Amino acid sequence: MITRGLLDQLLKSGQDMLQNKAAGSHNKSASGGSGGLLGGSGKSGGLGGLLSGAGGGALAAGAMGLLMGNKKVRKVGGKVAIYGGLAALGVIAYKAYGNWQAQQGTASRQEPQTLDRLPAAQVEQHSQAILKALVAAAKADGHVDERERELIEGEFTKLDNDQELQHWLHAELNKPLDPTDVARAASTPEMAAEMYIASVMLVDEENFMEKSYLDELARQLKLEPGLKAELEKQVRQASL
Repeated sequence: MITRGLLDQLLKSGQDMLQNKAAGSHNKSASGGSGGLLGGSGKSGGLGGLLSGAGGGALAAGAMGLLMGNKKVRKVGGKVAIYGGLAALGVIAYKAYGNWQAQQGTASRQEPQTLDRLPAAQVEQHSQAILKALVAAAKADGHVDERERELIEGEFTKLDNDQELQHWLHAELNKPLDPTDVARAASTPEMAAEMYIASVMLVDEENFMEKSYLDELARQLKLEPGLKAELEKQVRQASL
């Protein structure tokens, strides 16, 4: 199962989502939503369906839109747009680590091994953990029901028809939301930081359920409070 290319497309999809914001708004009345990426009807006539016939970047935006559910593009899509792919996510994690270490006065002799500084084999390991975190974060507000799962799997199949990946995605979408299970995928502190950044990127922190999930995930990832705050700060700053 190779997830690096798929995840890179998802993380680059924010620009497509923002460019199609007007289209999503135009479909508001037909979809019955509140200007979200998918209307409340859950039909493929929302932004995900609108993009399904377009190129790879737009397909990725459609898949990310389905993961995001009814969150507004401007609020969350802006976060997505900052990443520009896997390397940019690693850069943000690296910067957060450096700032946190400086604050603690405990600068490490070894640079943080974030995914922008790793060989391909290790980047793939990080990618799988980050994708797991994204799928879990998508479920944090409870919007992913059976119909939504089918739509999400359909969009991912258009992006990557790897059967092993499809089985993995099906299992991840159908299992109960469990921050402990998500955190087990983090085999290094840097991986934990990247997974948390990806989760912050996808959730609406004003939503009680999603904020509670983030807090519990941070505990299970064993993120120091200062590092957790710095990771959140870097996402906010990059979104401006």
